[in-house]
Amino acid sequence: MKRLTLDNIDLSLEAPLEEPARQYYFIAKARSFMGELSKKLGHTPTCAVVTFGCQMNARDSEKLVGTLEQIGYQVIEEEGKADLVIYNTCTVRDNANQRVYGRLGALNNQKKKNPHMRIALCGCMMQEEAVIEKIKKSYRFVDIIFGTHNIYKLAELLVTSFTREGMVVDIWKDTDKIVEDLPVERKYTFKSGINIMFGCNNFCSYCIVPYVRGKERSRSPRDIIREIEALVADGVVEVMLLGQNVNSYGTNLEEEITFAELLQRIEEIPGLKRIRFMTPHPKDLSDELIQVMKNSTKICRHLHLPVQSGSTRILERMKREYTKEDYLKLALKIRKEIPDIALTTDIIVGFPGETHEDVEDTIDVVKQVGFDNAFTFIYSKRTGTPAAAMEQVPEDQVKKEFDRLLKVVQEVARERCGQLVGQVEEVLFEEINGQDSSMLTGRLSNNTTVHVKADESLIGKICPVKLTEARGFYYLGELVKT
Repeated sequence: MKRLTLDNIDLSLEAPLEEPARQYYFIAKARSFMGELSKKLGHTPTCAVVTFGCQMNARDSEKLVGTLEQIGYQVIEEEGKADLVIYNTCTVRDNANQRVYGRLGALNNQKKKNPHMRIALCGCMMQEEAVIEKIKKSYRFVDIIFGTHNIYKLAELLVTSFTREGMVVDIWKDTDKIVEDLPVERKYTFKSGINIMFGCNNFCSYCIVPYVRGKERSRSPRDIIREIEALVADGVVEVMLLGQNVNSYGTNLEEEITFAELLQRIEEIPGLKRIRFMTPHPKDLSDELIQVMKNSTKICRHLHLPVQSGSTRILERMKREYTKEDYLKLALKIRKEIPDIALTTDIIVGFPGETHEDVEDTIDVVKQVGFDNAFTFIYSKRTGTPAAAMEQVPEDQVKKEFDRLLKVVQEVARERCGQLVGQVEEVLFEEINGQDSSMLTGRLSNNTTVHVKADESLIGKICPVKLTEARGFYYLGELVKT
């Protein structure tokens, strides 16, 4: 995002109450501290934003980075060398929490060497009361704690930290507020995530997200379209629409609009080439959405449709609100209407009460649907969710069933991946290949990765590629001259 003119903000006045003017006031205020801080440090203050978890968090981190750059921080990758470190946390699984605690221990040593260093924690993990108490007791060197609902307040919280001693804690239990038009610094110039809604109303029995992300609230279609138009003008060719359950988009808006209708409006934006979205919930994926995807020239041929389990008994315990038969009917309908679509999914193994027969049902779903890929997880007990109070499955049994399921998932995915060998498909090149710098890595419309020998000048471009070889879960290809 282009640097904004903040010099005309009168800091001698009280901060405005309305947003986003209030946050721009605090961005300017925080920037006024940078000169003195630079003198103390002997260099331009640096910052590192470390993202844990989902693409919603990744988009939030881009907003944090945008604000920090406006304030005057130089963004670096190495958190151990930064003067300000922000951990944007995830709490979907317990090991995500443990990773943060481990990283904090290392930062404490760094902070002892740099007395002007600040450490901030935000995101889903911070919405848990037990976490806040633990940090206050055992990690007193943390300077700022904020949650998922007030990400936009970073500059204001930094100013508070600059002007008073002690830990700054600002956690909201919920909000209906959406603040537009704040700085964002994208990771990629050619693609971007777009929040279309926040929160979740589903309360699956294993999931902590509704408790930490709050109730569903949708952005207005006008604001979404306006943001995408600005992104396209800035070189973006692909957008990813983000929400905990995109099928619920619009239900809390005064204007009657469905997610399918929003997609149709977005498709009309000139210059936009690709539209992706995640995540839909199987219980309310509409025929309208299927038809919009079928007839679209821009919506990518990929649908991530989490099944979680193939057992109706377990799905009921999970409070997923569909049966095995419901899911199969939906998935096979999608396959029939859109034959070239790639279907991917999430699967949990070891949910409380799960048996060998329940896993057999899941394997049956994997085979019948023919998933192009599946993200398979071992159940993680999350305190505060109904499933945490249920009788847990022994670890050795879970591991055995997980390995059995994973083998089937991989076999099915390999078979699906090989179906496009010999065809010419469009690839959006995203980056230089990490293993071979003479190659670029990109993605097909169906989200499969492709590696091609090509010049880095093609990064951000969509080019025709002949898929010459399938290697498990990715393709090798050759550029087709046009």
